[in-house]
Amino acid sequence: MDFTNPLVYGGPCFIIFILLELTYSKNHDEHHDLYDWNDLFASGFMGLGSAILAALLKVVSAIVIFTYVYELFNPLIDGVRTNIMGYKSFGYAWYIWLLCQLADDFTYYWFHRANHEIRILWAAHIVHHSSDNFNLGTAVRNGWFTLLYKPLFYMWMPAIGFSPEMVVFCLGIEALWQFQLHTVLLPKLGIFEKFMNTHTMHQVHHAQNVEYLDKNHGGFLNIFDKLFGTWLPLDDSIDVKYGVIHAPNSNNPIVILTHEFKDIWMDMKKSPKLSHKLMYVFGPPGWSHDGSTMTVKQQQRLFEKQKSENPEVAFSRPN
Repeated sequence: MDFTNPLVYGGPCFIIFILLELTYSKNHDEHHDLYDWNDLFASGFMGLGSAILAALLKVVSAIVIFTYVYELFNPLIDGVRTNIMGYKSFGYAWYIWLLCQLADDFTYYWFHRANHEIRILWAAHIVHHSSDNFNLGTAVRNGWFTLLYKPLFYMWMPAIGFSPEMVVFCLGIEALWQFQLHTVLLPKLGIFEKFMNTHTMHQVHHAQNVEYLDKNHGGFLNIFDKLFGTWLPLDDSIDVKYGVIHAPNSNNPIVILTHEFKDIWMDMKKSPKLSHKLMYVFGPPGWSHDGSTMTVKQQQRLFEKQKSENPEVAFSRPN
């Protein structure tokens, strides 16, 4: 079957909704600071570059990689696609679509979590978190380098029998959902908060508050966050601060794209040991060989300890 990537239609809709949110915010005093013009233009440039690169790399990721893997693990036997495990490859029944979207959501969770927990991947993903604003403009502020390795996380899906075009379509649907999560203008969604990844949960994900770091990596659903211990609801008593701890402090696209890679290189030069250099590249962000900086988990343990011992004292960030 032949499908059109949902993002073909989603792209123009993204622009329309950004303009609507921008207009609304500028006409309501309580949300007047929701957008910063320079920040919006930087996000827009990053989004445009990402869209162009995505279109160019689609040939490699969707047509070449996914199709190659699909045909390798699901060869034609007597005219029928048959998985090497012995079963007939999946078709296009409605329940196969649901299973594919669930598999996509599971994969997205681990892809997204890896981007936060492996520093070289974080260097590519930090672009999306580098703004201290949280709005629909931030939603399109995507890193360009993530496009190079993202398909590798999804290769298992065509390998077990999902058609390449179905996988690409579900990836597009996931992206549409992710876009609309980036807003503070919608309230909590009642019963849907029980199993869906919602706007308030994504506000937590984009916060740099210590207790919120590395939480809520899910796509459509929050069940994988709950299952694997990374879920946290929004606490209305906490004043949310968006962005990252070590921000690029620049609207220059080149700086936004590369600043964390530069920091990795500088950190690698701090120690002559190869094991330390590898940890600075592949270890969690914040890891240091001399304890001069701390990982998220280390910061959160320290935060909990300080809160229990001196709850009236504001937490002093160690990094």
